[in-house]
Amino acid sequence: MNIQKVESFLLSYPLAEPLKLQYYGGERTILKRDAMLIRVETDNGLIGYAPGQGSAAAKRAIDEVVAPFLTGRVLADPDALRVQFLEAFCKTNPELVKYYCSIEIAMYDLLGKALGMPMSELVGGRVRDRIRLYASGGMYMPAEGYAAEAKALSDMGFNAYKMRPGMGPEQDVEIVRQMRDAVGPDFDLMVDAHTWWRMGDRGYPVETVEKIVEQLAEFRIAWLEEPLPPDDHAAYARLKQLDHVPLASGEHEPSDSRFFDLIYTEAVDYVQMDILCQGGVPTFQRIVQAISDRGLRFAFHSWGTALEVVAAAHLGICWPDSVVEWLEYPCYSTATFNGMYPFPLAGEILTEPLEIDKGDLIVPKGPGLGVSVDESVIEKYPWIEGPWSFFTLQSPAETWAVTGDHARKWK
Repeated sequence: MNIQKVESFLLSYPLAEPLKLQYYGGERTILKRDAMLIRVETDNGLIGYAPGQGSAAAKRAIDEVVAPFLTGRVLADPDALRVQFLEAFCKTNPELVKYYCSIEIAMYDLLGKALGMPMSELVGGRVRDRIRLYASGGMYMPAEGYAAEAKALSDMGFNAYKMRPGMGPEQDVEIVRQMRDAVGPDFDLMVDAHTWWRMGDRGYPVETVEKIVEQLAEFRIAWLEEPLPPDDHAAYARLKQLDHVPLASGEHEPSDSRFFDLIYTEAVDYVQMDILCQGGVPTFQRIVQAISDRGLRFAFHSWGTALEVVAAAHLGICWPDSVVEWLEYPCYSTATFNGMYPFPLAGEILTEPLEIDKGDLIVPKGPGLGVSVDESVIEKYPWIEGPWSFFTLQSPAETWAVTGDHARKWK
């Protein structure tokens, strides 16, 4: 089976109007949401799909470097092809491997289809058929808005909700209090505090973070995510020693070595990773073994389409839920749910919705990824140049852009 064609398609869904969200230190403006669909075809007519980073840089790397390398090669052992690619291109540009690893998911999809096996059996062997989802939503709104969203998701059958505070120290605590009142004691709440260190001069100092953490302990949150700059592992270790709430971080780690530092210093309780932009299958496999050895837990970061969710799920179910516990499930606005904002492309990329039962994703058992991709999204959602959102600080007065790469700390 030879690789005949490798294609990447950038996609965009523009919001009808810019969404402006006020937080304690500034404002975030969301203009659109981006995605990438990767398509790999072999000479026997099989097609494999994968999600990719929704950025022009990713497309350039795939079209100009990765696709020419793969075209014409025999697809039998993705590990061997990756080793050859690393040797040929990544000694001078190690970032290229992250783009390559997105395409690798499409290769596993192809191999699974050729062999009649699900991707999970090719990347370790599934030990279960389902994985816990945390519904991910809420950004920068009054406390009652978060509480209402958490309750709505609970009523829909989810058992966990992650939100993003940043409304001021006292208000952030009040938000969590109201959410806990709304959903009761047995519903998991995750607090993603990445805004706290993105407020410029109004960012929460360590002393404030420690005070908030102590107060949040009352509400038994599942974890507090990125309350401090993510590259300061020593600060996380000190905060963890206070033992008030579990800590989570990882989606901004730029390399395997930094992941291992986060793990071996045991700076957090939950290590997170995004398979689109942090190394895909090989990085996941390397770090999750270290996570297991240290008695820590893993939670996927997943902030794109349903194709990304199912690809991550196939990796996750190769480990018991005592190690790989959670998979992020972004909850966008629909006709029946008033979420963050609409992003219909996220679901429409598949011809059938993913199966969710009692808050768990039931991972498909069909060949490859076990899902059918709807290529009509390529025409329906054409690419729109430019960043998808912006942060604007009050002090110092500055604005920075957000692109499709979640591993980048600022842009």
